[in-house]
Amino acid sequence: SILSQNASAERARNILAVETSPTDLVGEQAASQPAPAQTGAINFSLKQWSTEIKNSMSSLRKGSNENRKSVFYTTEEWELLDPSPKDLEDSIALEEKRKHVAEGNKGLTSSAFPFDFGRIPYKARRPLKDMISSSKNRNSSDSSPTEWCSGNGNRLVSELQLKYQSQQEELEKLRKDLLSQKELVRLLQQTVRSSQYDKYFASRLCEGVPKDTLELLHQKDDQILGLNNQLEKLNLEKDSLQQEVKNLKCKVGELNERLGMLMETIQAKDEVIMKLSRQLSECEGSTSFQSGAISSLTATCTNKELQEIDRLKDNLQGYKTQNKFLNKEILELSALRRNAETREREWQAKYTSLEAKLCQIESKYLILLQEMKTPVCSEDQSPAREVITQLLEDALKAEPIEQPEQAFFKPLLVSEYDIYGFQTVPEDDDDEKLVAKSRALDLRSLSLSENREISTGVKWENYLASTMNREMMRCVELKNLIRSGIPHEHRSKMWKWCVNLHVKKFKDSAIPGYFQTLLQKALEKPNPASKQIELDLLRTLPNNKHYSSPTSEGIQKLRNVLLAFSWRNPDIGYCQGLNRLVAIALLYLEQEDAFWCLVTIVEVFMPRDYYTKTLLGSQVDQRVFKDLLSEKLPRLHAHFEQYKVDYTLITFNWFLVVFVDSVVSDILFKIWDSFLYEGPKVIFRFALALFKYKEEEILKLQDSMSIFKYLRYFTRTILDARKLTAIAFGDLNPFPLRQIRNRRAYHLEKVRLELTELEAIREDFLRERETCVEKRDLISDDEEDS
Repeated sequence: SILSQNASAERARNILAVETSPTDLVGEQAASQPAPAQTGAINFSLKQWSTEIKNSMSSLRKGSNENRKSVFYTTEEWELLDPSPKDLEDSIALEEKRKHVAEGNKGLTSSAFPFDFGRIPYKARRPLKDMISSSKNRNSSDSSPTEWCSGNGNRLVSELQLKYQSQQEELEKLRKDLLSQKELVRLLQQTVRSSQYDKYFASRLCEGVPKDTLELLHQKDDQILGLNNQLEKLNLEKDSLQQEVKNLKCKVGELNERLGMLMETIQAKDEVIMKLSRQLSECEGSTSFQSGAISSLTATCTNKELQEIDRLKDNLQGYKTQNKFLNKEILELSALRRNAETREREWQAKYTSLEAKLCQIESKYLILLQEMKTPVCSEDQSPAREVITQLLEDALKAEPIEQPEQAFFKPLLVSEYDIYGFQTVPEDDDDEKLVAKSRALDLRSLSLSENREISTGVKWENYLASTMNREMMRCVELKNLIRSGIPHEHRSKMWKWCVNLHVKKFKDSAIPGYFQTLLQKALEKPNPASKQIELDLLRTLPNNKHYSSPTSEGIQKLRNVLLAFSWRNPDIGYCQGLNRLVAIALLYLEQEDAFWCLVTIVEVFMPRDYYTKTLLGSQVDQRVFKDLLSEKLPRLHAHFEQYKVDYTLITFNWFLVVFVDSVVSDILFKIWDSFLYEGPKVIFRFALALFKYKEEEILKLQDSMSIFKYLRYFTRTILDARKLTAIAFGDLNPFPLRQIRNRRAYHLEKVRLELTELEAIREDFLRERETCVEKRDLISDDEEDS
């Protein structure tokens, strides 16, 4: 029974094995041939039935899905095609030839369904093997040795190595793709075999074959499939082992090469050793007689060198010890220096505080002496009066220049001139001297107190450092810094920048050397304003050392600027007040910059007719200031109206010369800082701030004479510039410029109408005087002046 089962299994394999054979006919060709002889019921041919199944399957495919193809993808778009009828017939014949080979392999036959690997129709057919071989050839050609020059050898070698690695990676990727496609082919072959097997037994075999035969065929076929799978696994393991053996062989070859190189190196070294040994023996034989002399000389030299080395070691150790000691001393001295600096700052702060207190005490002392002094009309010559007089004389004496060792113990509280050149204490009136020195002491005390706080100088240094590599522009930060006051050392630079900011259009349109041209013209030709200019030069700032005498350095500069401006503006020529504006500008600016500063004030900031003979613009600003005072300080305005005090007689000069000779010098220059940056609105702000600063004191006065007398000097008693600035730019807000312009336009029309009426009255008076005999002796004010 075992033999019969093996025979039947063999017949089933012959029928179900699908191999190509070039002799048998399949499909329509086999159908057209004459039918073969029928066999008996027992001795039937399963091969014939397989051929018939294939013919029917071929006809079904042609009729229904003629163009059906099993497609699988590679990197070059290969297709998996169905076998043709001729290929099926060829496979049956080939199976018969291979039957004996399969039996020799323990009954294991690898039946595979043939597939035609063809390219898609629009491309030429090329086998997958050729594709892989061409890729290998391309890789080998790309990775062939490249000639390079000696200079670029390393770079070319690295590029070739990278290229070779990329080609190897691409080849490995292709191999993996090939393995995956082979696995796909195997799975598809198994699927087709299973489907053909099931259809065969479902349609034909089940009709005439017994059940036990069918079950036997099923079992054998399952065994065949299992053995085929096992064989494939073993083949894969065999391939991996072969690859591993190949890698090991390569490593062994490399190790053998390295071993050979090492053996050669050892042999070469042995030869060198032998050669050196021979040379050494020869040298020893030839120099044996000189060994005594050489050994003694060598010993002497060695001893000297050892002594020198010992000496150098001792020196090195000494230097190291000295260096450690010096480093320790340096650290200790640094700590002492830091402590000393800390103590110095503390003592400096304490000294400044004591100096400020001393200034306050001396100021109060002077005021006390002034109050205790007897009136001039008194004839009482008591000893107390003599003592007080002597104390006053001692207090008002000019402090001499002391020696450095004396100055350390006694500070110089009040100098004769301040940093701007203004005289701190007048020389004529003793009472005025006393008040001025008391005021100077108070200023000194305030400045010392401010220096103890965080100075604005640090902020200015930081801002100017940030604008070192870029152009300075208008901004809120700069405006706030200027309002707090420009430091003395930076004021010249900032004033020049502010002036150029406002007169840039005038300077761009002017010819080069414009100021010198005007000055030359003024010196060569007679100028109607030069006489009045010469009269006012020494009356400009007599309390400033730069303009106190005809030989002072500022007088000639002042003359040049005023003459050049009179030629630029012949309608104005010269007006009293311009000299003081120029004198303040020349304290920080050169002549040409001071000239353009005057142009800025007269032609840019102030309205027209501000400095003409009629002073029309100045009168308009006084009326605008009255409106602002009534709005911002209504109580003070009502107080002035109640006692009929015309305060514009005082404020007129404030606006005309921008507070020159009206406030102390520190406040004056801080006002000018903001004025040159922001314009004429600053004058209104500070004029109102001065009144608000002393509002309560003015409200206490209850008669017009005392109020007017107080208004003449009260501005010089205001010493706290920081408080005044806070009032001007803080307490008086909002302060829109549009409001000032509107009020100027309104009052300008009113003043022009009043001037027209006055001119009409004057003309009527002149006509009446000509016609009336009694009034011919009357003259007008203008005629009296002429």
